[in-house]
Amino acid sequence: MSFELRDRDLLGRIGRLRTKSGEVETPAFMPVINPLLQTLAPRRMREEFGCDIVITNSYIIRKQFGDIPDLNVHELLDYDGVVMTDSGAYQILVYGGVEVTQTEIIEFQKHIGSDIAVILDIPTGWDVPRSDVEYTVEETLRREEAALPLIEDSEALWVGPVQGGRHLDLVARSARLVGEMPYDVHALGSPTEVMERYMYPVLVDMVMTAKLNLPAERPLHLFGAGHPMVFAMSVAMGCDLFDSAAYVLYAKDERYMTVRGTVQLQDLQYLPCSCPVCRGRTADSLKTMPRGERQRLLAEHNLHATMTEMNVVKQSIVEGRLWDLVEARAKGHPQMTAALKRLSTYREHLERGSHGFKGRGVFYYDYHSLAKPEVTRHAKQLINNYGRPEGKTTLLLIPAPPEKPFNTYPGYLRLREGLQPRLGEINVCFAAAPYGVVPESLAETYPLSQYEIAEPLDHETREFTVEKTVEYVKATGHQKVVLVGGGGSFDERLEEALRSFTPSLLVLRPENIWNKETGEQVLSLL
Repeated sequence: MSFELRDRDLLGRIGRLRTKSGEVETPAFMPVINPLLQTLAPRRMREEFGCDIVITNSYIIRKQFGDIPDLNVHELLDYDGVVMTDSGAYQILVYGGVEVTQTEIIEFQKHIGSDIAVILDIPTGWDVPRSDVEYTVEETLRREEAALPLIEDSEALWVGPVQGGRHLDLVARSARLVGEMPYDVHALGSPTEVMERYMYPVLVDMVMTAKLNLPAERPLHLFGAGHPMVFAMSVAMGCDLFDSAAYVLYAKDERYMTVRGTVQLQDLQYLPCSCPVCRGRTADSLKTMPRGERQRLLAEHNLHATMTEMNVVKQSIVEGRLWDLVEARAKGHPQMTAALKRLSTYREHLERGSHGFKGRGVFYYDYHSLAKPEVTRHAKQLINNYGRPEGKTTLLLIPAPPEKPFNTYPGYLRLREGLQPRLGEINVCFAAAPYGVVPESLAETYPLSQYEIAEPLDHETREFTVEKTVEYVKATGHQKVVLVGGGGSFDERLEEALRSFTPSLLVLRPENIWNKETGEQVLSLL
């Protein structure tokens, strides 16, 4: 295997990608290198910025330097790290064609020593008829099949792209069929225009459709993704490799990258960054520099910001808090927030890719946090693995105490004392956001006592908690259900939902829940 998994959270993972020139830790950002015009020297990118992998265009190299004997891409770029080469497909997208055949560009990438190489696929593009999209999918699949005998003796890792654009059924077909071929890496093609138009919810569907139809053990490259704002969410969806020239293109337009978006240099009064470019400089001093020097420094800042964010993403994976980072970054732009809502619909897939426990508590901020794997996993396991304890025919639902673990709260222990004469037949559960039902016997298990939640609860969180509580009550079939509450809006909503299918529901609303007398009143109702 050329790809080794080291850690994971959601669908994101930290891995080692082995190539003939060395290993690359993923997720990784690859700066696009123009072999004809280098604003930043590739050697500097590795030594000063930590870029262990770059990407360049083999089609441009072939046109400009193809007649040089023994041409080597590492020597041409003066770069001793891992070099990925694209095949010229981007030129097809922009100009409509290239002056090279697939066989020629594959052989050329082998000849110049590419570490990771791409077959000559046909990009889908945007705003094109479905018939054209179908052609790009089928022709790319045909070329991927035809390329196999040409690359079987190659030391490079070969990329099998996925096409289909916004047509998710075609993306699924493309991913499923190329996934059956022996490629080392896959790439989602044609997302650039989606990102340029801030159509991030569409990007979520494209990436997730491709990811769920590709072999999980192979890295996924998101072509053209280079803004720090999108890394956390893209990694959470399972993307491992990214490339872009945005760091330098934005600098030419005097645009300053941040994780919350891009700012025109002229609009900056301060430099909100501590990278080597920004540390010790002011916004005014940067503005007054000669244009060429200013653009070079902006490119350096943009690359520092990009690489720093990738490290932030990796650390979030290690801590098991990638979703927290996704939530934070999504608040940087309304369409990113829309994308977060869209990603939440894939919560079941995100949960399956996550570890059960990473030794840290869980934070819940608002309804976006309901898609966290811990919430999804608890709801599923409560129904499938817990059920109703034997002999306990009565379900007692009480509010979540103000302290955790719920079952050791002194007030609950006093209430429990009042239940003691018939405790053997009572299944005591706490109604607690965001999980819904927390059985007394599970109250000290992770994450049911290792979480913090922001209050007051928003409407969506209250409704979700009611929904999950109702699911448990329906699934367990207790003979009697007793609801104890203080009469707040959540208690009233839960009572309303339970009465819709439990006409015999018993409700108790004592002035003070946490005492022995409350337990005795519960027994008097039974």
